[in-house]
Amino acid sequence: MKTEIFDKKRLKEIKTKTAEWEENSYSCQKKLKKKYETLSGFDVKPLYTPDDLAGFDYLRDLGFPGEAPFIRGVHPTMYRGRTWTHRQLAGFGPPEETNKRYKFLLQQGASGINGVFDYPTLRGYSSDDPDVYADVGRGGVAIDTVDDMRILFDGIPIDQVSVSLVTCQPICNISMQSMYFANALDRGIALDRLAGTSQNDFLMETATTIAPGVLPPQASFKVSCDAIEFCTKNAPRWNPISFAGYNYREAGCTAPQEVALVIAHAIACSEEMLKRGLKIDSFANRLSFFLSAHNDFFEEIAKYRAARRIYCSIMKKRFNARDPRSLMFRFHVQTAGVALTAQQPLNNVARAAYHALAAVLGGAQSVHVDAYDEALCTPTELSSVTALRTQQILQNETGVINTIDPLGGSYFLESLTNRMETEICGILDEIDRLGGLVKAVENGWIHKEIAEAAYKYQWAIENGEMPIVGVNCFKIEDEVLPIELFSSPETLKVQKKKLQIIKKKRNAAEVARSLDAISRCCEKNGNLMELMVGAVKSHLTEGEISQALKRVYGIWDPPLF
Repeated sequence: MKTEIFDKKRLKEIKTKTAEWEENSYSCQKKLKKKYETLSGFDVKPLYTPDDLAGFDYLRDLGFPGEAPFIRGVHPTMYRGRTWTHRQLAGFGPPEETNKRYKFLLQQGASGINGVFDYPTLRGYSSDDPDVYADVGRGGVAIDTVDDMRILFDGIPIDQVSVSLVTCQPICNISMQSMYFANALDRGIALDRLAGTSQNDFLMETATTIAPGVLPPQASFKVSCDAIEFCTKNAPRWNPISFAGYNYREAGCTAPQEVALVIAHAIACSEEMLKRGLKIDSFANRLSFFLSAHNDFFEEIAKYRAARRIYCSIMKKRFNARDPRSLMFRFHVQTAGVALTAQQPLNNVARAAYHALAAVLGGAQSVHVDAYDEALCTPTELSSVTALRTQQILQNETGVINTIDPLGGSYFLESLTNRMETEICGILDEIDRLGGLVKAVENGWIHKEIAEAAYKYQWAIENGEMPIVGVNCFKIEDEVLPIELFSSPETLKVQKKKLQIIKKKRNAAEVARSLDAISRCCEKNGNLMELMVGAVKSHLTEGEISQALKRVYGIWDPPLF
């Protein structure tokens, strides 16, 4: 039995009336010939009616919250039952300083920790490596050994607080997650009591934030999957991967590309886990996603909704998943850093608030709101609290938690969601045609797609086609910054001194045995994390672990265009 909202006769009447309205009431606007489109290039009509949803079936295409296809949200009660996690990003300098910031944010009402690491740590270098001296402690916290991890979470009840480790690249993830787990075990906390997420995205290492001497895509993907397998067996409350669409978007891709790449990555990981003998429902319920909230308000909401519907269909039809949680596209959102401006930085408070509203109306499970000064420096305590308060105002003062999916049924939003879904599925089909995501990275297709989208976006700003307040319109000449900039603490000397002491005190023979065991594990294609949770207790540095992996797997030169 059909459950379409409007019958054909009524739709025909609406279509006729719409044409009359456009001719009589909108004709003057049509003469201006201004092009209206979303940030990703979808044309936007002046008015949307039921005719734009011809054939729309409520039960098939929309449904109910907490039920497949989950387009209206993954939980039946959504924010009435449990609000989104306020997971503010934090990390700078040595671990002693970031530990203070974690505690400060928790005291101010943050409901989860979102830890970011400095550039050397993210890319597999120790702080005493002369190639990275200038970046130690910048962009995040410096972590060299399990001792630093102990300091970082000292006094924080990690068995009670959900922790996100922004360990973008697999080399960083295999080291940092092993150190985090080892520290928990040393504190007497079993792994099955830990709740949290590791980013652990091989595309970060091979397609977006590429550093010198990265692992080849296949090896990087394998190391990432080792963590998924280990956590499935040993840390059932931990999300072992968060497919980092946010970072793809920061690199320049469009909204449909962002979702297509994370879902293609989830497909690749699911196929690999099945090859390793795991059942789909043993691991799929812990796969998670990390998306951006960019400037185009309705496009972002449509993106989140389309992602849920597509993912549910793929997990059900392609992988025969049965556990409802395996069908859920659960995601964290960070407001778009690339949309922040160094000019008139206080404007970023408004930008981030709109981004966060889109994330919440789109059904996010956790949110980070960017601080207003992030285009200029590491956030200060004031800007960090302002970003947290933005979330708290959104939750407590605006009424957005009172009803579920309040925009569901909007002619415009549902039409845009359908168009988004079609575009995403087309990209997924192309990745399948290329042989899957790893092949698409190896042959440079991913790099080319992101580069072309990034160029188009930047060119639109440069020529004024895309207005950015304070940058290409409403500028202030000779602007004096109205904010205080954060001054990073001395980190290099602190970390070098700690490493000198550790290297003198640790058992050199035990270090050599641990590194040799890591190399042999790589050669035998074993699960690295099963070994490394114990190995890092020998006080191995991240740089030593990274070099051991590179000696076996080699390094890769990404394609250039």
